[in-house]
Parts: sequence; C-alpha cells; structure tokens
Amino acid sequence: MYRQFTPHEDTGITSSVLTRFLRYVRYWTTSNRHEEATPSTPGQWELAKTLVQELKSLGITDVVLTDYCYVIARIPATPGKEAYKTLAFMAHLDTADDVSGKDVQPCLVEVYDGAKIRLAGDLVLDPAQDADLAGQKGKAIIHTDGTTLLGADDKAGIAAIMAAVEYLHSHPEQEHGPVELIFTPDEETGKGLPEFPLSSINACACYTLDGGSLGELEVECFNAYRAEIRCIGQPMHLGYARGVLVNAALMAASFAVMLPRTESPEATDGYYGYYSAMEIQGNPEQASLEVYIRDFDRAGAERRVAALDHFARAVEAQFPGGKVTVHAQAQYYNMKEKIDARPEVLEILKQAVSNLGLPYRLKPIRGGTDGSRLTELGIPSPNIFTGGRNWHSLREWVSVSEMAAAAKVVLELIRLWGANPQAGNSVV
Repeated sequence: MYRQFTPHEDTGITSSVLTRFLRYVRYWTTSNRHEEATPSTPGQWELAKTLVQELKSLGITDVVLTDYCYVIARIPATPGKEAYKTLAFMAHLDTADDVSGKDVQPCLVEVYDGAKIRLAGDLVLDPAQDADLAGQKGKAIIHTDGTTLLGADDKAGIAAIMAAVEYLHSHPEQEHGPVELIFTPDEETGKGLPEFPLSSINACACYTLDGGSLGELEVECFNAYRAEIRCIGQPMHLGYARGVLVNAALMAASFAVMLPRTESPEATDGYYGYYSAMEIQGNPEQASLEVYIRDFDRAGAERRVAALDHFARAVEAQFPGGKVTVHAQAQYYNMKEKIDARPEVLEILKQAVSNLGLPYRLKPIRGGTDGSRLTELGIPSPNIFTGGRNWHSLREWVSVSEMAAAAKVVLELIRLWGANPQAGNSVV
C-alpha cells in the first residue's frame, strides 16, 4: 500500500531536493528568445542529458530525449494499477535572459538568522522589505551571490520532481498508477511547446512545478501575445535633412512612449493586463520594437493588439513618409476555462496539499507556463508552488523547505491518483 506522508515527515526528501537543486543551477541554460530553433541554446542539452542519466540510474528504463530536447520518462504502474489513468509532472530546463544565468554561484544559508543579506555590489536582501524572506527565519534558504540569477525558475521544479522520483525508487513497496515526467526547453521564450510530441503522451492530467511561495496553486494565466513593430524611415545626410529625413529610430521611440504607462508591468498587479516594451533597436533607415501584451481576458488582450495598429497610424502621422507595420502573434492562452471543465484535476490537487497539513490559495499567474499550452492542447495542467522568489533577478532566492514540500505534493498526488481507479474518469 502507498503510505501517506504525515505533515512533518521528511524521509530524505529535503536532502535530495537540496543536493539536486545546487547541482542543477550550475548548468548554464539561459534561453534565447531571438533564436527560432528548439532548443534555442546549447546549454539546455547538457542539463537534459544529465536528467536522462539520472532517471535511468533511478531505475526508469523508458526515457526519451527527443531531437528537440524534450525529456520524457515513463514510470510504469505497480502490479494491479496498470489500467489507472496516467498522471504527468512537468518542469522546464531553461532560465530567463533578463540577467545573466552563466556561472551561477548558489549561496546556501542553512539556518537563516533573519538579518539582511549582503550580495555583490550594493545589492541587499532585506527582510524588512520582503515579508516572505522574514518568514524564513530559522530555516534554510538559497540565494544568488548578486552577479547572476539563481535559476529557481524552474530548476526548483526539476529538483522537486526528481526528489519525488528518487523517493519512489527507494520505496518500491509504494503502489501507484502510471506516471509520466516531462522536462521542456525554452519555456521562458514563450514559444509554447512548438515541437512537443503530444501524441507520445498518455497523461489525462499534468501538474507543472513552476510556481512561487508555499501553498500557491495556479489554474489561470495570462492570454499572451508578442508583437513586432517595424518602422521604415527615409535616411538623409544630416546636413541636408531638413524636410527630408524620416528617422526610423525616432519613430520606434515615439511608438514606445505611446504605450500607456498605467498599463505597464510595473503599474499593474492582480488581474490587470499590460503592454510591455521588451526591446528596441535600429537606425534612421529602419528600426524595430518588440512588445508583449498580457491580459487574463481574451477580449482585453485583443483590444490591446488592436490598439497597436492605432499607435502605428499615429506615428505615421507624426512622421510623414515613414511606414509602420505591426505583426502580432499569440503565444499562449488562459488555461482557466479548460481546467474548469475538468474540476477533479484541481480538487485532487487541493486534497493533496491539505493532506500534507499545508494551507493553499488560488493565485493567478502573471505570466504563463508550459502548462498553459499543454492545457490548450487538451491536457489540463495546474501549476504548483516551488518556493522561489524574486525570479529573473539578481536578488533571487528559494526556500529549501518549500522545495521539499513541493516534492511531497508530487508524491501525494501520485498516491491519490493511484488510490482511486475513478480518478480522471471524466476524460473522454
């Protein structure tokens, strides 16, 4: 029989998740949103190959590394559970390019004393400014040295899944249904699983481990669009430019300042959507601007996409003779509607967290995960906390105990899905 964890039980999970996380973050897996290939960077292959070897060392023989760097592993059901529904867990290999992810030097604080933590330069982790950090007093945390990000997004998720797999390997007496593990490249680029081999997945539900603080469960996310704005000017020698020069670089800058500042990432939270200028480059002849649009409401996102065309016409009016084009493409959609259609997937997750004596709260993702796209493809994929904070920044840190709690949630989900042959039976 599969034994349920007691709320404070550990059985080596904390040690496993800690060791694995400290190892995984040293892989340089920063993705490149300007690269169309999958994976977008070679470092992701190195971590993927490492995971393949580790999974095989844990007794999993059915492990595949695809031509596009997706790791897919299958843990067969224990005898008598073969007909149960397949459950999957997913995390991503890459880290964001907002700040450097090369040569990460994780700093382990085994017992945090509640004081300020000095990082490189003038950077400080200050518990007076960070209530979550203050709440870690007496516990173990891992933080950056202040020169790179940490990579908890999403190597904390990988570590939690792998620690759970290690536990299963060490406890073969635990009965369970079939389980699939998925590690994906390039989540941070917003590509949305472009080369994912969906037909090879048997899961009726998947849980991503790519969330934040303890107890956060996420079943809704942004509708996301990426827009490329191209400005074409009319260059001319600056000495003879009067009445002739149309400066594309200035056109792109003018477009950028038209984006409403009250609808920007730094001015919004909760369910408010935004425009975000991500990159601008060019010269007087031609320039480009990359803009992200995010909104929980599909109509709201489409309204913002339409507004970009109005901004383009306004820029053309300011710069007679110039031309502005807008090309917008959807990246992923809000997963809430499809998860709502499969309520048992969330209910089992709530039960798993509650069984461990943990509080939970539903929180919208101000972003997206590979689970967003997988949900759109027909496999509902709620998101589970991993303990990371200050993602994509030089001040990133993660709670060791919360990573371990995430691993325990994985194990409890496996127990619950494997204890009830009716779990997931609303799947057609």
